[in-house]
Amino acid sequence: MLVAGTTSDAGKSVLTTGICRWLWRNGVRVAPFKAQNMSNNSAVAVDGGTGGEIGRAQALQAAACGLAPSVRFNPVLLKPGSDLSSQVVLLGEVVGSVDAGNFRMVRDTLRATALDTLTGLRRDFDAVICEGAGSPTEINLRDGDFVNMGLARAANLPVTVVGDIDRGGLFAALYGTLALLEPADQALVAGFVVNKFRGDAGLLRPGLDRLTELTGRPFHGVLPWHVDVWLDAEDALAYGRVLGRPGPALGTQWLRVAVVRLPRISNATDAEALAAEPGVRVRLTVEPGELADADLVVLPGTKSTVDDLEWLRATGLADAVLAHAAAGRPLVGICGGFQMLAEELTDHVESRRGTVAGLGLLPVRVTFDAAKTVAPAEGTAFGQPVAGYEIHHGRATDAADPFIRRPDGTGEGARTGAVFGTHWHGAFESDGFRRAFLAEAARLAGRTGFVVAADTRYGAVRERMIDLLGDLVEEHLDTVALRRLIEEGAPAGLPVVGAW
Repeated sequence: MLVAGTTSDAGKSVLTTGICRWLWRNGVRVAPFKAQNMSNNSAVAVDGGTGGEIGRAQALQAAACGLAPSVRFNPVLLKPGSDLSSQVVLLGEVVGSVDAGNFRMVRDTLRATALDTLTGLRRDFDAVICEGAGSPTEINLRDGDFVNMGLARAANLPVTVVGDIDRGGLFAALYGTLALLEPADQALVAGFVVNKFRGDAGLLRPGLDRLTELTGRPFHGVLPWHVDVWLDAEDALAYGRVLGRPGPALGTQWLRVAVVRLPRISNATDAEALAAEPGVRVRLTVEPGELADADLVVLPGTKSTVDDLEWLRATGLADAVLAHAAAGRPLVGICGGFQMLAEELTDHVESRRGTVAGLGLLPVRVTFDAAKTVAPAEGTAFGQPVAGYEIHHGRATDAADPFIRRPDGTGEGARTGAVFGTHWHGAFESDGFRRAFLAEAARLAGRTGFVVAADTRYGAVRERMIDLLGDLVEEHLDTVALRRLIEEGAPAGLPVVGAW
């Protein structure tokens, strides 16, 4: 089955995750699939002993299926480096870059790989729940599409369309999505799902009934808005200004964390584990004043380190970062954010700017290589085990005082006083390390009243959200109808809507 959406962030990823968990709990061998994803939030999949990149949402969906991440679940990943070009990751490996002008030259190759991968998954699993991208009615892109209706047509997949009622205009969006599709595409659209409804679902009934009359498609259910659905966002833009729902502080003080929302931010999910801690308030910001008010500042990853460093300087945020560090308050850079803290960066790969000055807060130099490091990682810091993953072109020189130690004794990242840096994404998901780091950050910030929780388990928090999504699907959707679609496909004779 293909889960499509009226817009980006309509709920495709979470609905796919919920359906996967519901099926898995009922003994179905199920796998997720997204033919082509455009996202800078990625995860490392280890297939055959080598590391490869997939979309972070597909890693979450794999967990919902009881599976390890695999490059088969997201064969084509586009990572935007600018408004005009994207890096192409094919079955986990970088194969080049594309822009609007040359995408058509490689599209047939990408499409063939995606369809072959889906064929293999359908052979190996009882069910494959596919996620579309953006809207299936981007009619300017329909020619050559292989992630929405192009995928559905090629693989004869039934389609359910989800719309976010929180945005407003839901009924028009659902009707318009169907009506703009050509008749052969409409024949596969078998129903609708409402996402993020607040209040009495009975109030929706007249609208649902009328839309069913107009389209001949049923509603498969109404999913309620839920405060605890926020982890592993497909896109950093899905986050509000405050990340997550912080629990009350255990001590007399909160720890205030400011994460700089870089223009090409990647793996913004790194801050989610911090936001899962009681008494830790994580805010994403582009305002220098909010950095001045923060106890801990986080420079996250970015797909365009040098360009985003230039933006940091142009906006005054670089001065705010330097002032924060000069005051002795804690600052941590992750991947691209770590690279910004270096003395200098030499980049002939991403920005092709050559050698530029970094912020000079860590005694390392960064050189960008054409070969990309994509691998899981493990080590220790603060006497605690750390696990994470690396996805980067930049390579830093060894620091005299590394942030993390690998099992072989070599160092990773750097620390100078209250300034920390590491290439490792996902490190804060290691519970003991996260607690030790937050305790050190609170000490450096002078927040003596902040108390770190001793029992927060990030993996359990993530698993509870996956289970919650499975519960929402089971309680609020017509699972009998969904299972029939998965087993039998779209019903014959669905009416054509619109001026065709």
